Amino acid sequence: MDEWSRYSRQMVLPGVGRSGQARLRAARVAILGLGALGSALAESLARAGVGTLRLIDRDYLELHNLQRQVLYTEADVAAALPKAIAAQAHLQAINGGVALEPQVVDATTENIGELIADTDLVLDATDNFAARYLLNDACVQAGRPWIYSAVLGTAGMVMVVRPGQTACLRCLFDTPPPPGASPTCETAGVLGPAVQVVAGLAGAAALQLLLGGDPPRGLLALDVWEGRFDRLGDGAPDPECPACGRREFEFLGGGTRAALDGTQLCGRQTVQVRMGGSHIDLDAVAGRWRASAAGNVLANAYLARLSVTNGGDPAELTLFPDGRVIVKGTDDPAAARSLVARYIGY
Repeated sequence: MDEWSRYSRQMVLPGVGRSGQARLRAARVAILGLGALGSALAESLARAGVGTLRLIDRDYLELHNLQRQVLYTEADVAAALPKAIAAQAHLQAINGGVALEPQVVDATTENIGELIADTDLVLDATDNFAARYLLNDACVQAGRPWIYSAVLGTAGMVMVVRPGQTACLRCLFDTPPPPGASPTCETAGVLGPAVQVVAGLAGAAALQLLLGGDPPRGLLALDVWEGRFDRLGDGAPDPECPACGRREFEFLGGGTRAALDGTQLCGRQTVQVRMGGSHIDLDAVAGRWRASAAGNVLANAYLARLSVTNGGDPAELTLFPDGRVIVKGTDDPAAARSLVARYIGY
């Protein structure tokens, strides 16, 4: 590939050049979450020529995603594709020289170390506090830089975390809010342009880090509707921080912190249930559903979905090979587990 022809407008920038482009080509980046922020970040880094992108997401595409998740199409929704798989296909079409590693999994205490292993940088594009605090502990413990980014409504935040050099997430927010205490994308909405602004800022910081630079420190808070940008704090680490100060990684070990999980997904009426085991035979489960006429069945290589009526109300179970089930139609974990037991047998 003629890199100068492809990346010439980037390589003429101060701090890039041919040597910088070679650094980007050799870089490995993990992106946790392939929704609005994550898909925009992935596209930006793929177009910039970052060599390897690990695409991590537990969810599948739905029609309401298309308002702000600009990498995807109606065809992806119709095919019920997992976001990581759809992202891989589109990014490969954008830049065939980038190595893509899709992972249709949920980030947990058991696998977070493996998911971020052998990477130079991790980008947070999740939609829940559980994943962010887990990621903060894992990256601080491993000494791996990561970038926190979030969007809700018309507002957003970005912060670069460089373990040992800058504040981490727990330096600023020691304890996550209790479940239900904060608005979600369902209740507060998400403005598409706000996503693009935050993704642009996080993507620029990511490229700076990969090129050996030192991005601005502290938490950048913004509101695109109000045209407001504020940088909070000097980014200095707190020596009393439980994670980077005292190195007490509560979200990686046992106890109540580790038990914090993202059972209720972003938005109302959707719950994730984790079943024991792995390598679920999707064809066999879908076959049983069809044989019993349990409801409408959709299955592909990545998931099996059953649409049913539960007490007069619609419900939907989407089963993944790793034993996860996303249950739509309830925000009650107990009711979700009951549906899983009834239709899957767990």
